[in-house]
Amino acid sequence: MDAEKIIIEILTSTFAVSQNDLTWVYPLVSLLIIAATTLICTSLFRYAVIPIVQRITKATEAKWDDYLFDRRVMLALRRIIAPTVWYAMLPMAMSSHPFLLSILLKAFSIYLVVVSLIFISTFLRSLYDVSVEHRKLRNRPLKGIYQMFNLLAIIVGCILIASILLGKSAGSVLAGLGASAAIIMLIFRDTILGLVAGVQLTANDMLRPGDWITMNKYGANGIVKEVSLTTVKVQNFDKTITTIPPYLLVSDSFQNWRGMRDTGGRRLKMSIFIDATSLHFCTSEELSQFANKGYIPKGRYDGNKAPVANLRVYRDFMLSYFKNHPDVKKDFMMMVRTLQPTALGLPVELYCFTRFIEWAPFERFQSEVLDFALIMAAEFGLKVFQSPSGDDLNALR
Repeated sequence: MDAEKIIIEILTSTFAVSQNDLTWVYPLVSLLIIAATTLICTSLFRYAVIPIVQRITKATEAKWDDYLFDRRVMLALRRIIAPTVWYAMLPMAMSSHPFLLSILLKAFSIYLVVVSLIFISTFLRSLYDVSVEHRKLRNRPLKGIYQMFNLLAIIVGCILIASILLGKSAGSVLAGLGASAAIIMLIFRDTILGLVAGVQLTANDMLRPGDWITMNKYGANGIVKEVSLTTVKVQNFDKTITTIPPYLLVSDSFQNWRGMRDTGGRRLKMSIFIDATSLHFCTSEELSQFANKGYIPKGRYDGNKAPVANLRVYRDFMLSYFKNHPDVKKDFMMMVRTLQPTALGLPVELYCFTRFIEWAPFERFQSEVLDFALIMAAEFGLKVFQSPSGDDLNALR
């Protein structure tokens, strides 16, 4: 090597090193030169390159370069310099010691693979930070995707390390692993299933962090906090945390309330049971009383040839109540209907959508509607059915 001849020439001519001493002086001097070169390269990168890159990224209006070239990523990249310099320059210093040279080259090769994996992991973490800040990507469950790439990089790194230690090509090591594929599949079963499920959840936009989901089979009813490669964390409304493997969200069914939040309307659907014996046809006097009280418009049923039941008037009244209520979404379906009679009475179903999508305001609105519907039923001569209680039986005695 030209560098080797130059160093030997300097040692023999300038420093008068004899040929006998050259066998140990030359490797020592070469190692010091390599160490000095490593120190200079890493120092230049840290105190010159990194400040210049950060100054450039801060000057740009884009935010993504601030994450991809932040100090954490650049320091991880700096770690690659030392093993690269040593691996490239060691043959110059240890050419007379081939056995020791092979051991050191393997050590620095493994070290290079490890620091490269650290850099890839740091870079992927910065990519995830960029996606979290991005307006369109922040609601996507991308953490599992980045974990997948990180896992693939670790697997490739382990294969490379094994090939270095065994002195075989990476293809040979991979072929050997293929023979034990069944064991590998068993060990990484959850990871592989989570990987496939994560891709499906992302591609079909089935789940996002911040979604309210319900999965009663696994006790999940709350907000999705994190979607990773192996788990989906759901914070329930009682502040407990439920973790679900992603593949269960694909294989089983779950309810996502995101559509309700996006449309801004939450459905109210409940029934009150009317005693069938309280139904009757309204007389003209009763209809006049309802109109005088403002329950129905005057002359509402004048054109009807068939008699008008008090239950029909009540249904029309409740439907008008929904249409005039300020908290009911007018562009969504509204309906008051009678269902199939049951042993508990005649169900009258109230159906509408309210603008309250949060739990507490919705429950307050639902309670107000139910109170109003129960009380107003008596105004139309209707009785609400309920099973006899102990006091009812005592009164009969």
